[in-house]
Amino acid sequence: MRLRTVLVTLTAGLAAATCLAVAGPADAARTNTAADHACSPAVSIDRFSDALDKTRYQGDFVGNFSALATDRDGTLAALSDRSSLFSLDAKTLAPKALVPLADENGTVLDSEGLVIDGDGTRLITSETEPSVRRYSRDGHVLDRLPVPPSLLVAPAGRATSNQTFEGLTLLPGGHTLLASMEYSISGDTAGTVRFQTWQRTKGDHFRLGAQYAYRTDSGLGVPEVQATPDGRLLVLERGFTPGVGNTVRLYLADPRHATDTSGIENLTGQAGVHLIRKTLLTDIATCPALGATAKQPQPNPLLDNIEGMTVTGRAHGRLKVLLVSDDNQNTAQTTRFYYLRVRI
Repeated sequence: MRLRTVLVTLTAGLAAATCLAVAGPADAARTNTAADHACSPAVSIDRFSDALDKTRYQGDFVGNFSALATDRDGTLAALSDRSSLFSLDAKTLAPKALVPLADENGTVLDSEGLVIDGDGTRLITSETEPSVRRYSRDGHVLDRLPVPPSLLVAPAGRATSNQTFEGLTLLPGGHTLLASMEYSISGDTAGTVRFQTWQRTKGDHFRLGAQYAYRTDSGLGVPEVQATPDGRLLVLERGFTPGVGNTVRLYLADPRHATDTSGIENLTGQAGVHLIRKTLLTDIATCPALGATAKQPQPNPLLDNIEGMTVTGRAHGRLKVLLVSDDNQNTAQTTRFYYLRVRI
């Protein structure tokens, strides 16, 4: 989503080393010790890449990235919130293809969350209504998942426009799909956001499943969520303060013992409701800058409007996690990929 606009309203406020934009700093960083790459005991950063910042592919702007996923052919899928799905070379990040997206009437949407299913179809959220749609590889709408009335944007529901389904992930086994709201709906305590699930049915359709509550840090929203191999979740929390910059924190969250809140109208801290448990893995501001520069004030020049995340594999007992920032097609922001290793 276009974070800066929303947070002003709220008053709260990785891509090989050959990639040109950061070849020097990234290469230099690799000569340092492992401790020099540590963000926290659980997270380290290998490198970053600005190679796609303010570039174009076949005349289209490359950026506005809100989600990432690994495709079945090994390429990296990068979703733009301007309704475009890019295929990128997983090593160099070079664009290889572009598929435009739209709703059933041909209208572009604010695309935010992305899952590539086992059969290659794309599950994509839009925070306009909000919605979750299934698309073919060539961008045709195949299906639309049901959404609880309370999560719809007002006046149809209780959500605020541009603050709905930001994250999307498929849990291990492929039977449960989970979408994260970015901010609270009307009637819920501020900072309490709902995570909605769906269960797979015959024909690869999905029916509504359980719903859980997650509590963010003060002033932050949830731009992305990704399942880990053991059924827990990596959750990004993010905020922006004008003149200060971005706050981006990575949490490990466990929904397995949380209360199903689908039947609770207002979440206001009532007894007996167990929230999703979370543990801080790192604040990205604590990562080494690795020579990064920022176009606007930031607590750490490495930071930008980080919005997309995907788990790309394992290495030495840690998950390989790729993050990307949404530059909002803004000269003061950067499209940046971050290559992390995360111990859970």
